[in-house]
Amino acid sequence: MLDSIEKLLILQDRDRKIHRVQQELAQIAPERESLRSHASTTQTQLDAAKNRVKQIESERKQRDLEVEAKKSQIEKYANQQLLTRKNEEYKALAHEIEMAKEAVFKIEDQEIVLMEQAEAAQKEVARATGEANEAKKLADSQIAELGQREENFKKELADLQQGRAELASAVDESARNRYERLLKSKGDSAVVGIEHGVCGGCHMKLQQQLIVSCQAQKEIVTCSSCGRILYYTRDMILTGGD
Repeated sequence: MLDSIEKLLILQDRDRKIHRVQQELAQIAPERESLRSHASTTQTQLDAAKNRVKQIESERKQRDLEVEAKKSQIEKYANQQLLTRKNEEYKALAHEIEMAKEAVFKIEDQEIVLMEQAEAAQKEVARATGEANEAKKLADSQIAELGQREENFKKELADLQQGRAELASAVDESARNRYERLLKSKGDSAVVGIEHGVCGGCHMKLQQQLIVSCQAQKEIVTCSSCGRILYYTRDMILTGGD
């Protein structure tokens, strides 16, 4: 194998490791945000459940006030009945008393419904509290783990990048420049092998002369279709299958 090809493969291996670590680092921020978002959502649900309990309690208090007001009216009308001597006025007051009593019955029915709603709302608060606490606990734990992973990856990346410059400087300048251009356009598969007569990068069939030149290992050979740098090792099968 050409010395320049061998050095390029070592450099490419380093670039692949750098790319892998960079991808791992890139995933940490979304994971962290997802954990925080889930914890925030469960807390919002808990707050909503608590507000629902407060709303129901407020409605119950309002109904209590309405009942007291109606009972006061009933007492007032009953007292007026005792004082009146007119039959029509007495009947009118009796009608008002009956209407007020019906209103009290309706309000009390509403209070029963509110009591049932309050019980269900309290159960929802209990459920939401448990879910929110669990989500926060899990988020805190996993975010701490992500922070440690992030630090480890940053250290690994710094070490990989620090050593890359030395590996790159060991490659012939012309070959290195060609590799760097391919690295930008083709990703971390700039130097590829030949298998069954096709390019290991674009998988297009190679001309026989290119295969022969690559096998000779006297110069850098590139794929005529994608421009990637080709290499050959003895364990590779050069000829295509039928």
